[in-house]
Amino acid sequence: MLWRILRALHEKDDGRFMKVANVVGHTMQYHPHGDAAIGDALRVLTNKRYLIEGQGNFGNISVSMSDMQKPAARRVGTTDMEGWRGWDDYARYYDWENAQTMGRRDIRFWQRMAARTNGPILELGCGTGRVALPVAKDGATLVGIDRSESMLARARKKARRSKLAGTLHLVRGDVRFLPFPQGHFTLVAAPYGILQSLLDDDTLDGTLTAVHRVLGKGGTFGIDLVSDLPSWPAYERRLKLRGQVGRSQTRITLIESVRQDPARGLTLFDQEFVERRGRESRTHQFSLAFRTLSVEDLTARLERRGFRISAVLGDYDGSPWDARADVWLILATRT
Repeated sequence: MLWRILRALHEKDDGRFMKVANVVGHTMQYHPHGDAAIGDALRVLTNKRYLIEGQGNFGNISVSMSDMQKPAARRVGTTDMEGWRGWDDYARYYDWENAQTMGRRDIRFWQRMAARTNGPILELGCGTGRVALPVAKDGATLVGIDRSESMLARARKKARRSKLAGTLHLVRGDVRFLPFPQGHFTLVAAPYGILQSLLDDDTLDGTLTAVHRVLGKGGTFGIDLVSDLPSWPAYERRLKLRGQVGRSQTRITLIESVRQDPARGLTLFDQEFVERRGRESRTHQFSLAFRTLSVEDLTARLERRGFRISAVLGDYDGSPWDARADVWLILATRT
């Protein structure tokens, strides 16, 4: 473990203090077995004043890595927002909400993409397996990677029920530091909005570089963007969804607020899920953030990193894209 941390520190060193999450994420490409052990090792080294100078409360033995990653308040300010925040909280409700909104309208597209490839597939941000499971059930060999253990736990449970142990592999990791061999995949999929949860240029560009490394020459990188986020109107505490959870007696209400931060190019969704079962109720609040990414910006970034744009589509049936389209799909070929 120590030499892996030292290697990551050496490669990241620019003479300034670094965020713990960046060191942990960089180390995971050499130690892809979870970030908790790396964080604990870093804290021990800091406490003993070996090689690392701590700053703030890092190194405090009373503060766990999970505590350090929690937002200070449920409604996070845009200057403090990071793309990974909120997704562990969202796991409990992700399938319920998406069944009523996104549903399966993109699934056939990804199944067709998978059927055209002759090799393993990687899905970035696989979450609870909304896309990964039906693609694997269709016969593809697929690896899904996600940072959220809560999301992955639900995906693993569904994969066991579907008996997909031989074709679907789920990995916890950072999409900037993909722990896979060079040129291993024939298709990398970034379904609806995953790249827009990478909120700064370094994180996005690092992910594009990592995808280029693990994608074989001639392989396809498929990207689905949330369309025209800046045009979403801001509102406060609007009732968005209400319904029953499966055949249970639990009913869920989603109350949502939307905030826009034009200076940072972010759209923030403040989510309040209220669960009711009989006379009992409980409320869960968290925020999710997505960045503005135009088709023109992302295609330029891809080309600078060794991809050739093979198609830009405006729906899941393959129609050409224009700025008014509800769907923004980019297909890029690794050169």
